[in-house]
Amino acid sequence: MGEKLSIVKGTTGRPLIETTIGRFFDDACLRYAAIDALISVHQNIRLTYAELRQKTDALACGFLRLGLRCGDRIAIISHNNAEWVLTQFAAAKAGLILVNINPAYRLAELDFAIGKAGCKAIILSPCFKSSDYLTMITTLVPEIPNADPLNLHSEHFPFLKKVIRLGEEKTSGMINFADLFIPPQATELEALQVIGAGLNATDHANIQFTSGTTGSPKGATLTHRNILNNAQFVGDAIGLTAGERLCIPVPLYHCFGMVMGNLACLTHGATMIYPAASFEPEAVLQTVQNEHCSALYGVPTMFISVLNHPEFATYDVSSLRTGIMAGSPCPVEVMKRVIENLHMKQVTIAYGMTETSPVSFQSSIDDTVECRVTTVGRVQPHCEVKIIDGEGKIVPRGVSGELCTRGYLVMYGYWDDPEQTAAVIDRDGWMHTGDLAVIDGEGYCNIVGRIKDVIIRGGENIYPREVEEFLFRHPVIKDVQIVGVPDKKYGEVVCAWIILHDGAALTPDDLQAFCEGQIAHYKIPHYVKFVDSFPMTVTGKIQKFIIRRLMMQELGLEEQHTA
Repeated sequence: MGEKLSIVKGTTGRPLIETTIGRFFDDACLRYAAIDALISVHQNIRLTYAELRQKTDALACGFLRLGLRCGDRIAIISHNNAEWVLTQFAAAKAGLILVNINPAYRLAELDFAIGKAGCKAIILSPCFKSSDYLTMITTLVPEIPNADPLNLHSEHFPFLKKVIRLGEEKTSGMINFADLFIPPQATELEALQVIGAGLNATDHANIQFTSGTTGSPKGATLTHRNILNNAQFVGDAIGLTAGERLCIPVPLYHCFGMVMGNLACLTHGATMIYPAASFEPEAVLQTVQNEHCSALYGVPTMFISVLNHPEFATYDVSSLRTGIMAGSPCPVEVMKRVIENLHMKQVTIAYGMTETSPVSFQSSIDDTVECRVTTVGRVQPHCEVKIIDGEGKIVPRGVSGELCTRGYLVMYGYWDDPEQTAAVIDRDGWMHTGDLAVIDGEGYCNIVGRIKDVIIRGGENIYPREVEEFLFRHPVIKDVQIVGVPDKKYGEVVCAWIILHDGAALTPDDLQAFCEGQIAHYKIPHYVKFVDSFPMTVTGKIQKFIIRRLMMQELGLEEQHTA
């Protein structure tokens, strides 16, 4: 008998959901009507499932009243709040495609995302922390202050017709979000139901931008079927039940928040709880204690911050039993502390990517601690995974190779980018992840590296090429190479090696000033070194691994050992 190959298939006992988010939402809101659906702690908002449906229907009718129609793209630029999840469900019910915009985006990224998706409407927070979204959008669309809010004409974005702002204040040329909640007429609700009945599970529901290796983000296009089913199986893996309360400090613009968080709660009748507008360790501790949360999500850096909070011992977190740690490799010691100190005996590890909706591997609540600190678990239901070598052949168990995924969870493709789509999804439907993995004899997977040089900083994927392309805009930069170097807090941070034009001068502070306001803060180089040349092979290929090694030696950095 031949050796066992690295190809695994998930269970198929529980059938796939073959309906839309909107129809599933309506059924769930009837089934769990009296259960708390949403608690936004920082906004003091509490809604049962019945109340959530009432508000969602009103907002969906409000979108239709604005002239938005099936297939139109509606972007949202906001931190975590009730408005975000209402928009998520209302857009799905109205047949709109929700475009998630990372609130950390700056002008260049925002410009690209809005233009690439062809957004007909944008919902945005006025500001948050150092981001002034009103100024950003009026910089890109200077016609706004003098525009008719119901009929915007933008020279730069001719498809953009509505800008909707959150908050109580009014801004000339914009619609207030609250004004969309006019109680709908019976005819409007009937029209909404007709639209819902005409939608299919395979229709586009969501566009999420991922950093690109070619210098621009790519819009992973996900269907109702993709994300609704993934949410169901993620919730199943942590044993989520009706009425349980899930603390969601991870951002909603990521799949972690909106799919694994919001939609997993919907599919199981659990309560979505947002402790703060963005991650704050003290708010997480207070929320877990006050709301008796049984589950908590986070990337490793979030759990580290919570565990290391100076007042940690004063909070009662004994209600916790489960949750998910994902987004970047989990240090073994952190996992042990989460299990012991946060009482999360059934915490799980999840692995995936936006393009796979997102989770393809997850540990279970019954797995041993050993499995949960050394692997990312087993393949998810209705999912097929293989590990291949450089020639595309499936490798034996225990041998590393590229992880490829196939099944319901693979995205439709990158929005308006068939060439990039074809580069990652082959003719047989396999999504090539670019990650190096090993599957053992029992089917457990360990992610051992990355074929491409993506940097993962605190759960944020950063593709060096994108940062390099931006820095090339600086007039004195002749050449630049971006690598990731180890960091105790974030796992990795960005390092830039730069060659300047002859006679030119530039300081690290100058470079950071050039980046601020243009690219997301986490992409701005943390370390900058000016050099005369890059290490290369005899054929002229730049050896980034040598750059990384030399910087680690120079800075006295050590590799971060992870599970």
